[in-house]
Amino acid sequence: MPTFTDQLQNAIFLAEKPRRIISLVPSQTELLFDLGLENEVVGVTKFCIHPADKVKTKPKIGGTKNFNFEVIDALQPDLIIGNKEENYQEGIEKLAEKYPVWMSDIFTLEDALDMIRKIGELTGTSKNATEIAAKTEAGFTTLPKLQPQISSAYFIWKNPYMAVGSNTFINDMLQRCGLQNVFANAERYPEIRIEILQKTQPEIILLSSEPYPFKEKHIQEFQAICPQAKIKIVDGEMFSWYGSRLLKAPEYFQQLLTEI
Repeated sequence: MPTFTDQLQNAIFLAEKPRRIISLVPSQTELLFDLGLENEVVGVTKFCIHPADKVKTKPKIGGTKNFNFEVIDALQPDLIIGNKEENYQEGIEKLAEKYPVWMSDIFTLEDALDMIRKIGELTGTSKNATEIAAKTEAGFTTLPKLQPQISSAYFIWKNPYMAVGSNTFINDMLQRCGLQNVFANAERYPEIRIEILQKTQPEIILLSSEPYPFKEKHIQEFQAICPQAKIKIVDGEMFSWYGSRLLKAPEYFQQLLTEI
């Protein structure tokens, strides 16, 4: 029986190629469809929005942090794919008692590429997965970095203000653009007081479209706090989705850097 190791170093066993897959993570759901597994995906979360025309027809198993176990049981999955940060440990452990559960753990682009390749092996789609990973890697290789680096802050939440800190995938994306995160030495998602933001004086403040839906109206709010900073709304999916959406990220970042 083939054995596969996930990114948490847990082993799962699959007797044959999975035919009933549940995805618990939006960015990995999109990857499964791009690998050609539309028929095999039998369940997704309510936050799985891409590809829009295809996920809308799939049964919803709840959210990323609150699974509907009755729906999952009814779908009879032979593989469940999740992520350590985006899912909750209690729910994952409960699912793992019944089903093969493969978990990703993503901090860097290299982790994401490794996940893409491994999910390809897991699902019998290695050729497609290798191609997606290679194209993604090539795109980032040619991405020009800002020289010299520009100090930046990337906000993901309001009330309280929360930014991106160290050891996060978004921080890795910022670095690859030549944006120096002023909170890179803080915890992963620090709460930021106004006086701290004023003290750090980032040259660029990026307001993410997710998970908090920052809009143009919030730019004035941050401009009042940091009059010297350039403030932009950015597509959070490009900075935080670590599946096949990464194919589109280098072009987006290049446009962003040109505007900056």
